[in-house]
Amino acid sequence: MRSVLLALMLLSAPAAALEPNELLEDSALEARARDISQGLRCLVCRNESIDESNAALARDMRLVVRERLLAGDSDAAVVAYIVDRYGEYALLRPRATGSNLILWIAGPVMLILAGGLAFGYLRRGGAALAPDPLSSDEEARLRRLLDDEG
Repeated sequence: MRSVLLALMLLSAPAAALEPNELLEDSALEARARDISQGLRCLVCRNESIDESNAALARDMRLVVRERLLAGDSDAAVVAYIVDRYGEYALLRPRATGSNLILWIAGPVMLILAGGLAFGYLRRGGAALAPDPLSSDEEARLRRLLDDEG
């Protein structure tokens, strides 16, 4: 019974898409490669890391990561190489710098602005949208129309 339960637990865990021929012989380098791969987005699958994706482009990106590590690059240099080659979209967690800073700040700013507008509207009691009172001519016309219906 335990073996069946263990097998079910192992099958329910997310499977990495790594192929055996991609693995590095040096376990320390392989651990670094896996750590870097977890933070890189598959450009085909979207919100899936290249470590989890079966796409050919993700495989190519995994191989590039391992090649750069074998060449002696630091983790930051490998990520910078991938970003230079594929763009910042390749990062699963985009940086909050440069033009991305506008996107990071826009959401909270819009929420605060909308909250301020809603507060101002509610504080006035919605009076800004109250209709103007009817003139005496309009009231007389309305009475005639209502009398004609009855």
